[in-house]
This record gives sequence, structure tokens and C-alpha cells, in this order.
Amino acid sequence: MTADDADCVVVGAGLAGLSAARALEAAGRSVVVLEARDRVGGRTVNEPLADGQVVELGGQWVGPGQDQVKGLIDELGLETFATFGEGQSLFERGGSVRRYGGTIPRMNPVSLAEIGRALSKINSMAARVDPEAPWKQQELASWDRLSFDTWIRRNLRTGTGRDTMRLAVEAVWAAEPEDISLLHVLFYVRSAGSVELLLDTEGGSQEARVAGGSQLISIRLAERLTGPVRLRTAVRRIAHGPDGVVVGAEDRESGDSVEVSAADVVVSLPPALAGRLTYSPALPAIRDGLTQRMIQGSVVKAMAIYEQPFWRHRGLNGRAASAQGPVSVVFDNSPPRGSPGVLLAFLEGEAARRASDLSQAERRHLVTACLTRLFGREAAETSGYVDKAWAADEWSRGCYGGFMPTGAWMSHGAALRAAIGPIHWAGAE
Repeated sequence: MTADDADCVVVGAGLAGLSAARALEAAGRSVVVLEARDRVGGRTVNEPLADGQVVELGGQWVGPGQDQVKGLIDELGLETFATFGEGQSLFERGGSVRRYGGTIPRMNPVSLAEIGRALSKINSMAARVDPEAPWKQQELASWDRLSFDTWIRRNLRTGTGRDTMRLAVEAVWAAEPEDISLLHVLFYVRSAGSVELLLDTEGGSQEARVAGGSQLISIRLAERLTGPVRLRTAVRRIAHGPDGVVVGAEDRESGDSVEVSAADVVVSLPPALAGRLTYSPALPAIRDGLTQRMIQGSVVKAMAIYEQPFWRHRGLNGRAASAQGPVSVVFDNSPPRGSPGVLLAFLEGEAARRASDLSQAERRHLVTACLTRLFGREAAETSGYVDKAWAADEWSRGCYGGFMPTGAWMSHGAALRAAIGPIHWAGAE
């Protein structure tokens, strides 16, 4: 058995855990970070290409309103570059693929007006939500009782409008509209600023990428910490009381037990994973209930690699959306210098659930078949392929993050941030 002592233990070396460790050290506390993976970065991870450039198999974009992470990028000496956006996009529905310019695909005026009204209504409703404590707003409880699918069906009548809104939900939450509480959608929109900020590329959340890959943020953060970051150390249990905590873990290489005693612990795991740890004494019922209610999204992030970005020469920007699937949205994810060409394809929600336990070869076939429908025969001639099924990842069990189903905000939202004695929570959720 090995043992350490510190003022604080941080469980998880993703962006939230490393940021917590950084803030604690700045306040003069000694910190030990324990990470189950063999790397830092959590839900951000770089994938090297054959020529040494990288693509990201996890979170990658930054955009307007995300001021804290943009400030951190600058502080760490990193740079960003714009997501490629020159040319037209593609939209597939009803067996046909159409080109269009701008944010919203070309469609009949009735559907277009309907979508515009729906987006405006969502933004207006979201403005009423307190992003710090939505569970306190009992006047909004009726929104928590509705799924977003119910709201869509009540407010959009055309098939095109409903399909477009469903694609938007899959793209943002990696879930289906029927999975998510209306209140959760509005909370998330309010936190981001607007629906448009969540969905847009130029001027939106997909505006820019980190040169060298987004995992570099975590790598640089870890390098600047004074205390140890112990990789391949899977936390299994937390004993806590008035005198502090004892965090028990397993060294995944040697099998040895690891214990760290501290005054406090910050658990930066998603609630769904935090609930799988053993706590002594047991967590309060409301917190344990939250861990059962807050669901991880389902996404397979896949990238088809080509010698050159052939779509650019045809006046396309590499963006596509498909109501037919299984790929829902596509982006040009080529490195800054433009080659090799990379098409990033997302399988989200139900499509990702079906694909997560397939072999990578089977997923490659699904993805390239869909890209070929969208971009033509050249898309079938890949020079490489990489993907990651995040729901199958033992240490994430889903992406992009956790979301609340109907009723969960009002019944369990109060437990999301509340500390339990010396146990504190951090993370995207």
C-alpha cells in the first residue's frame, strides 16, 4: 500500500479537475490529483495523424461567450484557428441532398418561418431561467414535466421543422428530444446565451479550434501544478467525516492500493460516474438520486481521412446535416494547413447507442456510406479512419455531458453543487 497526505485530493484530471487543483494551489493548499486514465484531459483527447498533426476525438471547439477557457488558452500560450467555413453546406432529407448557404438549410417558407418562431420562443423562454438555481423556480415546474419532444410537437407542425429541431437537439446534447426535460434545454440555452450561439460556427460555439489540439490545455495545466498528478490511479472509495477524507484508489498498473488522507476532496467526475464510487458514510439520498437521474449523452465521434479536402474544390465547406442518418452532422476537421482532408462525422443519441458496441470496422462502414451519400463517390476513398465511442469509454460512459430528463431538475437539482461535508463537486455538469 502506498499513502500520501495533502490538504486536498482532486479526483479526475480533466479540465475541471485540473482547474480546481490550480485554484487550490493558488490559495496555498497542497493538492494530489488522482486520474484513472493513463493521460490527462478527460473528455478532451488528441489523436495523432500520420504526419504528426492531430485531430481531436473529444471536445474541441471554443467560441464567443466562453471567456474563461479562451482566457486560459491565452494564458497557457496556446493559439486557436478558425473552423473552415468557406463555401456551401449540405442538407439531406427525404432521400435528396441540397446545397445551401448561411446557417439554416433552404426549405419552403412555411417551414422556415416556423423554425424562426420556434428559435425565438426558445430564447425568450430561456431568458426566464436562473442558470444558478433553476430548481428554485417553482413557476417553471411545468416545463420540467415536459420532454422537449412534446414541446416540439406542440410548436412545430411541419415535418421539415420537426426534423431540423431534432437534429439540433442531437448536435448539442447527443440525445433525443424525448430524452430531455424542456427545462434542461432552456437552462442550457440560457447558460450559453442563445440557441444560435450553441449551433453556429462563425460567431457560435464551433467557431475555433486549439492549434495542436484541445488536450494541450490540460497538458499545460498539469505541467504547471506543484503537486503530483497520479495517472492510472482509479479511485474506488471515499471515507469522509469531520476530520476530513481518506480516498482509496487502485494503481491500475501494479494493482497496489493507494490511499490519500486530506482535509477535503473535489470529485470532478460526471454525476453518473461519481455515483459509482463507494462512500462511507453513504451519500444523502438526494445526491445519490441525482447520480441515477443525470444521464450521459451518447456520441460516436468519427473522422474519415483523405489525401486532400476534395469537397473544398467543389465549393463546399464540409458541413452537412442529415435527417436520414446514422450520421447527423458533419464538419471539415482538417488541420490548419488544410491537408490531409478530414471529415468529422457525429453519430448521436439513438444512432450512437446502436453503434457504440459495434466494431470499429462496422462503424467505419456506416460512416463512409453516409458520407458517400452526402459528398459523392470520392468520400468512399478514405486514406484513414479514427473514431471514439464515448459511451463505451470506461472512464466517461458518454459525452458530450450529462443532461436532466423530465422531473429531475425540480426533484434533484439542489444536490448538483451542494457539498457534503468535506466532499465537493466540480465538472462540466
